[in-house]
Parts: sequence; C-alpha cells; structure tokens
Amino acid sequence: MTAAPEFERQRALDTYRIVDTLPEAAYEDIVRLAAAICGVPIALVSLIDRDRQWFKARVGVDLAETPRDEAVCNHAIGTPEALLEVADLARDPRFAHFPVVTGPIGARFYAGMPLVTPGGAAIGTVCVIDREPRVLSDDQRGALESLARLTVNLLEGRQREHVLERATFMSRGALHAPAAAPPGFTVALFELQGYAELATQRGERGAEQLLAQLDRALESRLQASLGDTLNRCTGSAEFVAVLHGDAASTLRQLREAADHEQGRHGVRICSAAAEAVDAAEPLEQVFLRADRALSQARQAG
Repeated sequence: MTAAPEFERQRALDTYRIVDTLPEAAYEDIVRLAAAICGVPIALVSLIDRDRQWFKARVGVDLAETPRDEAVCNHAIGTPEALLEVADLARDPRFAHFPVVTGPIGARFYAGMPLVTPGGAAIGTVCVIDREPRVLSDDQRGALESLARLTVNLLEGRQREHVLERATFMSRGALHAPAAAPPGFTVALFELQGYAELATQRGERGAEQLLAQLDRALESRLQASLGDTLNRCTGSAEFVAVLHGDAASTLRQLREAADHEQGRHGVRICSAAAEAVDAAEPLEQVFLRADRALSQARQAG
C-alpha cells in the first residue's frame, strides 16, 4: 500500500473532526492497553496534522503535541501497511537528533502502527515508547495492529454519528424555509481552531462560554425571515449555517462577526462556504464542497 497524496491524507483526517477535541475515555483506554500489553511507560494515539503531531490520547507524557518534523510517527505513516519498530532510536540516524530522544523524555524504543482509513489514508498511529532499547514479541506487535484497527473503528463510528446529526439539522433547516424564500442556498462553515488547547487554558466551561458567544454573534447575523439556520455539531467547535437565496450579504456579515470574535478573544476561526449549483443539489453535497474549502483554508493558515 502506498501513502496517499498529502492533501488527500490531510483531508481524510479533517473529515473525522477529531483533532483538537477534548479527551475521551475510549481513546484513553486504547493507550492504557497499549502500554500494559507492551510493558512500556509511554503510549499515544498520535494524529499527524498539517505541521504538528497531536495526541488524542496519551499516557506517560504531558505534551499535547509536537512539531511534525520532529515526530517519529510522521515516518511511520509513510508505510501505511506496516508497523514501524525501532529498537534503539539513539542509534538510528533518522531519529537520533529528535528532541524525544535527546530531551527529557529520553526515548530509545519506538513502535507505531499506522491508523489507516477505509480509503487508505494513514492519518496517525497507535504507538508505544520505552526509555530502554528493546524489541516487541509477535503477540505484542499483533496487539498494536489490533488496537490501531479498533481506533479507526472508533473514528468511523464518530464520523457516522456526526454525518447523521449534520444531515438532520441541515434538512430541518431546509424544510422550515418559508415557501416564499428565494431559490438557492449556501452552506457556510465556521470552526474555532485549537479547541482542546483553549479548554486546557481556560477550562472546559470557559471554552464553552466562548463558543456560546460565537454562536450568538453568528446567529444574530442570519436572515430568519428567509429560514437561515445555524447549528453546532455535538462535541465540536464547528458551526454549520444554511443560508437561503442570495446569501452574499449575510455571508459577509457572518465573516465580520467571526473576525470580531477572533480579535475580541484572541482566537482563530476558519471559515468557508459553498453555494448550491441549483436548487436541486443535495445539501450534503454542498456541505462536502464547503468542507473541502475549509480544509484548504486551514492549510492556508
């Protein structure tokens, strides 16, 4: 299996809406099991984002993320079908200079199994780290492969739930549009970046209060008389607006509101939108075009 092109790999990760989410018990169980089975002090569910490695779950380290170019997991995803096992990182010229080896963690051993989506994109790993050189047994390697598959299954289940939730509230908005509403519609997306870090800095309550303020600011710019709607997906920092008719003015006001909240709270909000090619285009199809544009907006920084 060859690695997917980078944008498509990143796009696959984006569609899971998992990066920068809050800790979840199921993923914490994965790393605890990995550490116990392999007899190591450190285990991670690592996701390779654009320029960083972000940990959905971790045991044995306090770091939430590291630069991508200093991540052994970034090498692991280059061969999606295979476990990357390095008996002694300090003796491997690819990794000997990495801060995870030379710094306080003092890593010597690494083994990481890529998280491969059904479409073949390697988006991260389940990995284990030891401070002493070593090798895994065949049973331990098999367990890591199983835990990686289980992690992808968790991600797939989460994604299905979000798709159903999104389809429900988008369809509800379309059905409740007034009969006299102008034809055509636009799907606009607004996403607060770095939600997990924000929750760490301000507490979950503080982060939720900020999202509630953003919700109110965006909601106030909608054209209720046209049936415009705004919803936030459960557990995420993303808002989905369905705007009816010629939405250029409303979209501009929404972006102005997002810009104001960015400056007010010192956060970053990415946005993107897609307009239906005709009144018959399915809402989900328009959403997917807007979502792809959001991936590009994140890439642009």
